[in-house]
Amino acid sequence: MKIYLFIFLCLFISESKSIETKIIHKIQKEIITNIDIKNELKFLLVLNNNLKELDKEKLLNISNQSIVNETIKKIEILKNFKEVKISDDYLTFLLSNMYSKLNLKSLDEFKVHLINYDLTLEQIKKKIIIEALWNELIIKKYNSLITIDEDQIKKEISKKKFQSKNYKLSEILFEIKNKEDVEKKYNTIIESIADLGFENSASIYSFSKSSKIGGDIGWISESSLNSKINKNINYLETGDISRPIILPNGVLILKVVDIKISQSNINLDDEYKKAIDYERNRQLNQYSKIYFNKTKKNLDFDG
Repeated sequence: MKIYLFIFLCLFISESKSIETKIIHKIQKEIITNIDIKNELKFLLVLNNNLKELDKEKLLNISNQSIVNETIKKIEILKNFKEVKISDDYLTFLLSNMYSKLNLKSLDEFKVHLINYDLTLEQIKKKIIIEALWNELIIKKYNSLITIDEDQIKKEISKKKFQSKNYKLSEILFEIKNKEDVEKKYNTIIESIADLGFENSASIYSFSKSSKIGGDIGWISESSLNSKINKNINYLETGDISRPIILPNGVLILKVVDIKISQSNINLDDEYKKAIDYERNRQLNQYSKIYFNKTKKNLDFDG
């Protein structure tokens, strides 16, 4: 706890004073300083400005864990790739996705937005590249293990011809050691949601990639969701939060941010593709967590 208090004091002293760089963590040959943690906090606020509502200690813990996780991924990436690099086109695509979610219309607007947080585009690019390469690594290692019941998905989608229900969802995906802990952890998170809001609680408790953006997973049609998830949210209204949904990769809590119902026929081919992508990404997220935990276990930590 002392080390966290020390970092806390380093990070939040007056901006008028210079901050001395201190090494907080050593992971293999990589170091993490108090400045790295401060910059991570700025990055997280770019993605989810609601985090500023949290007290400084919670912000610190989230930022610290986030940069540690990124460093672990970077170490493993360096073992598997010759260069920490992706194509310019792919980087441009990922940048566009990022600033579009912030309701920004262009890269220039995004650059101006970053200035408000004392960050540069180059800093953001480095983070995007690490996450992209980590995802590529997980796909290479586990894609052959993905199993999808395409016939069942087609069957479920075919039932939705005349009405399409679409949900705007946010998620919290958390881990448990045994099933007896589900209700206890769920109640803890629900209390946090009541106190801090869903987005901030996602940043604290969720291990899903969406945690950095407050758990937001956007619009998804009901036909793209598997039957277990559908069963747990089809009775919910806008603003409601689901009961815990036990999945192979953890326990899922969903918030229905908004609902749209369309009476027109849906494009079955498009819906089928979305459903396949959703299920594939869900399983890859499961393998990503497994591989991350395995990687972390085999590393040397100091601090």
